[in-house]
Amino acid sequence: MADSDIKTAVARALEESPDRNFTETVDLAINLRDLDLNEPSNRVDESIVLPSGTGQETIIVVIAEGETAVRAEEAADNVLSVDDVADLDDDEAKDMADETDFFIAEEAMMQDIARHLGTILGPRGKMPDPLAPDDDVVETVNRLKNTVQLRSGDRRTFHTLVGAEDMDAEAISDNIDVILRRLHADLEKGPQNIDAVYVKTTMGPSVEVA
Repeated sequence: MADSDIKTAVARALEESPDRNFTETVDLAINLRDLDLNEPSNRVDESIVLPSGTGQETIIVVIAEGETAVRAEEAADNVLSVDDVADLDDDEAKDMADETDFFIAEEAMMQDIARHLGTILGPRGKMPDPLAPDDDVVETVNRLKNTVQLRSGDRRTFHTLVGAEDMDAEAISDNIDVILRRLHADLEKGPQNIDAVYVKTTMGPSVEVA
């Protein structure tokens, strides 16, 4: 799939999107084929850093203490201690999980977090990224702000964010190219496992990426 084909499809999707009073996201729909998705090992489950960013606000919560927590205040949307996590009731935990894109937690806290939040974060695919003692928490937060999750589950068609309509077509195309290259490398038969790819804005028509 040529870069020019991707850019042409993105430009058309942006042009055909009706005017709205809000900034729409740009999404990619990927249709898989010739894969038994009842077999978990065949499912797509990837975190991908987009070179041009998501164009959207990404909400990140860090669970840490001490100096790491202090540094996290610079970049994260919220910083919690293990005691804060333990004090959350189920409704508060569910609201936080639904409103947060990514969680980061110090490695030493992962067991406690699993005990308190595992049943809420696990099914949502939002268990924290573990932070090793020598990891830079600010760098990790900033990386995740440009990260999207690709998850097919047992569905042949799945979607992912690739940008926002106020980004230029080339930037969005670069994001799509990175996603497709990762899928080609990871899928059992590479490009042959992809049936079709479509790009669209939130409210706009789908445009097939040739």
